Amino acid sequence: MSNKKSAGIQPDQLRVGELLVREKIITPMQLRKAVEDQTAQGGSIGHQLTKLGYLNENVLIAFLSKQYGVPSINPMAETIDIPSEVLRSVSRDFCLRHLVIPIMKVEGNRFVVAMADPGNIHVIDDLRSLIQGEIDPVVATEGQIREAITKYYSMCVTFEDVARDLDLEEIALEETGVEEDISIGDLTRFAEEEPVVRLVNVVLRDAVTRGVSDIHLEPFEKQFRIRYRVDGILYEVMKPPFKLRHAIVSRIKIMARLDITERRIPQDGRIVLRLGKDKVMDFRVSTLPTVHGERVVLRLLDRSNLQLDMTKLGFEERALVDFKDALRRPHGMVLVTGPTGSGKTTTLYSALTELNRMTTNLLTAEDPVEYELFGISQIQVDEKAGRGFPLVIRSFLRQDPDIIMVGEIRDFETAEIAVKAALTGHLVLSTLHTNDAPSAVGRLLQMGIEPYLVAATINAIGAQRLVRKLCAKCRAPVDIPEATLVEVGIPPEEIGSFQTMRGVGCAECNNTGYRGRIAIYEIMMITEEIREFIQNSASANELKREAIRQGMKTLRMSALTKLREGVTTLEEVVRNTAPD
Repeated sequence: MSNKKSAGIQPDQLRVGELLVREKIITPMQLRKAVEDQTAQGGSIGHQLTKLGYLNENVLIAFLSKQYGVPSINPMAETIDIPSEVLRSVSRDFCLRHLVIPIMKVEGNRFVVAMADPGNIHVIDDLRSLIQGEIDPVVATEGQIREAITKYYSMCVTFEDVARDLDLEEIALEETGVEEDISIGDLTRFAEEEPVVRLVNVVLRDAVTRGVSDIHLEPFEKQFRIRYRVDGILYEVMKPPFKLRHAIVSRIKIMARLDITERRIPQDGRIVLRLGKDKVMDFRVSTLPTVHGERVVLRLLDRSNLQLDMTKLGFEERALVDFKDALRRPHGMVLVTGPTGSGKTTTLYSALTELNRMTTNLLTAEDPVEYELFGISQIQVDEKAGRGFPLVIRSFLRQDPDIIMVGEIRDFETAEIAVKAALTGHLVLSTLHTNDAPSAVGRLLQMGIEPYLVAATINAIGAQRLVRKLCAKCRAPVDIPEATLVEVGIPPEEIGSFQTMRGVGCAECNNTGYRGRIAIYEIMMITEEIREFIQNSASANELKREAIRQGMKTLRMSALTKLREGVTTLEEVVRNTAPD
């Protein structure tokens, strides 16, 4: 026994091995081999036994749980998410040295800690001193604990940690005043320095955690700024050292497989980041040369957060019924309009999901393909390669399609082919950039499409915007003067029948008062009367008046409904919609 102890075997570990032999879970020969490997490699006896294949991890955990009289846990389970403040209570080095990891904080100052050896009272005493509280040990395998330490402590790095490292590290690009004087070798070397790599990783992971839609990295004359767009609003989150702007941008370009030697023309690329076993994030990267260096914007595309259920997008009952009715027709066009970032793609993807059947052939032409949908053939448009929208749509018509989705109608040629496809028995879905639904008709006419063709092909036109939703945790009533409510479009007789709300601000919403966004819709059905108006070249205002007369709710009306329901605020209504 003394020889084994001097070789590095702890008595408790050896006792576990001997108990496993006594219970006939392993053989004496297997224990001897595990002891030899443990002496050479370190780690626990249990880990060596499982590594050698002598013992199943589940069997080991059940045995240790019974032996020590504590619950078992898998810290890598999907149901477990260790908060960063819990991780900071114990250092990464301590966890690796003693094979422990804090899991959660319970009532008072009590922590649940996963341990490979919950019988080690010395480690438990050290933990009590570190956190100045009580410890509830649970048992996990050494492999699971090591994996959890790697996963969670790498994610626990904060902006403050990285900023401190950036200030202390002796890395810097020499400022010459001339961009071209920076060698490619220097750019590559500095982009691979640990603090720069850590900073970029922290920014990407933090953005995912916060539900960010875009990351902006912006160089100015004497500053380098990082901003996040959250729920449609940009917030500054960090100002890295100005001297590192080239290294940080180069790091992102390397990750996106862009040419770091080219800093004079815009470039587009993609970063795929795997978070955990199942979560995959896409970052669409766009670089743009400015007078002070390259500006970078990353658009986050979270596949797991794609909302494909139409009933949860924000449609009101009548608008949803009308939109679905237009989609059920065997041919014609359904258009969705709105500015960039208004959720048009999500609406179209939810429509495609609604239409996706085994008996239907769906084809999409997109620039870019943002999310992959099973059962639908999606084609990436590439203008530089000569594979533009017109060519792709023409190819579609030889592929026996039932439904075609065109990412965007940008010009006469694309519009003409889309109209012809709608006239020849296909359902065509697409987007336009106009302020409201009636204006889409005028946009097609301006492109050169004849009024009779527009009138004959379109089933419905939807316009949309995204408004911020009030945080459910901290929203509270607010009194707004009646005159203000009347001014924005609420009928006087309705005032007093509902309570307006505001967001107070809390930790849940980062003190913004808002959390998440919801769409507001304006759905203009193309009825026989509207068709007549289009054929007579009616203006957008005339079309709008007729559509309202027939029951269409405008964007402002839809936003006011969300205000009455306590979903959003008056400020959001005014910010996102124009008066009727």
